[in-house]
Amino acid sequence: MIANLIVGMLCVHLLCFAAMFWLISTRLQENKLGMNAFAVGNAMLGSAYVLQLLGGPPGWEALSVVNHTLTLCVPLVYAVGALRFFGRPTPLLQPVLALALAYTVAQALVQWLAGPVARYAMLSFASALMFLAMTGGVVHAMRNVAIDLRVEMTLFALLIGGLAVLNLIKGVLVAQGGLQALDLGNRFQIGFYIYMSFLATVLAPSMIWLVLRRLTDALRATAARDPLTQLLNRRGLLAGLEAYFRTRAAAPARLVMLDIDHFKRINDSYGHQAGDLVLSQVAEVLRQTLRRGDLASRTGGEEFVAVCLGVDDGGVLQLAERLRAAIERQEVRLPGVQGPVRCTVTVGVSLPFDGLKGLEAAMQQADAALYRGKQAGRNRVELGHTGGGEPEVAPRASPA
Repeated sequence: MIANLIVGMLCVHLLCFAAMFWLISTRLQENKLGMNAFAVGNAMLGSAYVLQLLGGPPGWEALSVVNHTLTLCVPLVYAVGALRFFGRPTPLLQPVLALALAYTVAQALVQWLAGPVARYAMLSFASALMFLAMTGGVVHAMRNVAIDLRVEMTLFALLIGGLAVLNLIKGVLVAQGGLQALDLGNRFQIGFYIYMSFLATVLAPSMIWLVLRRLTDALRATAARDPLTQLLNRRGLLAGLEAYFRTRAAAPARLVMLDIDHFKRINDSYGHQAGDLVLSQVAEVLRQTLRRGDLASRTGGEEFVAVCLGVDDGGVLQLAERLRAAIERQEVRLPGVQGPVRCTVTVGVSLPFDGLKGLEAAMQQADAALYRGKQAGRNRVELGHTGGGEPEVAPRASPA
C-alpha cells in the first residue's frame, strides 16, 4: 500500500514536470536547451509507472512489455536532452525508436528462452548499464564542456550513479530471489521508489535552474557584444579587463586603437550596407590576428579597440603593424560593384597600464597617437607618449 502510494505520487510528480518542461521549451526560440527532450523523458517514465500500477503483479502481458521498453528508453532520452543542453544537436526519434524495437524483440526472446525472471532481471541490469554510461557522460562533461557547472555536474553524477547502483542491486535480487523480489511491499522496493521520488524532486528543479542560468549567461553575453561585429562592446571590454586584472600574475596591458580611414566616403559611395560589410571584415581581421587572451572590441562607429595583455613595446608595435597590414590587404566584395573595395586604418598604441584605473589614460594616449597618425597621412601605426620627445612610429611590414 505504501509503495503504491509512493509510485502514484512519483507518477504525478514526473508528469507535472513533463508538462512544465514542455511549456518552458515552447517559450524558448531556436535553442530549446534540451527541455523538449527532458519533457518527453519525464512523460515516458511517468507513463511507465502508470502502466506498472495498472498491470498488477509481474508477468508477461502487453502492459508489462511496454512498461519495460519505456523504462529502458528513458535514459537515452535524457542523454539526448543533455547533449542538446550543451549545444550538441542530436536526433531523438530515430535512436529511441531503434532502441524500443530492439529491446521489445530482446524481451520476447528472453521470455521465450529463459522465462519472466530473466526478463525482469535484464531490465534492471540494462538500466544499470545505461545509468552508468550517463554517469560517465556527466563526468566527461564536467571536465570538458561544463567547467563552469562543476558543483551541479558533481551532484548529477552522484545521483545518477546511485540509481545505477540501485538497479544493479535490484537485478541481482531478482536473479537470486525471483519475481518475489519485485513485490512492492518489501523494503528494497520501498527504498528504491523513495530514492526515485527524491531524484524527481531534486533533478527537475535543478534542470530548471540550469536553464535559467544558461539564459541569464546568454543575456549577459549579448549585452557585452556589438550586434554587428560580435566583438566586445565597451561594457564587455571593461568586464574582460576586470577579470584579467583580478589574477595575481596579471602583467601590464597595452591598448591599440584603430580607426578606419575615410569610412564616411565608403558609406557615401557604396551605401551603409557596404559600410557594415567593411566593419565586419575589419572585426574578422582582429579576431584572426590577435593572440589568444587579447580583447577585441568595437567602441563605436568605425573605431575599434584591442587590449593586448602582457606584451612589451616592440611586441605591441609589431602586432599593431600586422593588423594594419592585414586590413590593408583585405578585399571586400560588394554586390553590384565591380572589383574589390579596400580600406586602411590608422592605429594608435598606448603606453602600458596596470588596472582599470589606468584604462582612461591609455585610451587618451592611444586616441592622441591615432590623431597624430591621421594628421601625418593615415594608414600608419603610432605609439602614444606622455609628453616630450618624438613619438615612435612602427616600421612598415614588408609587402607579401
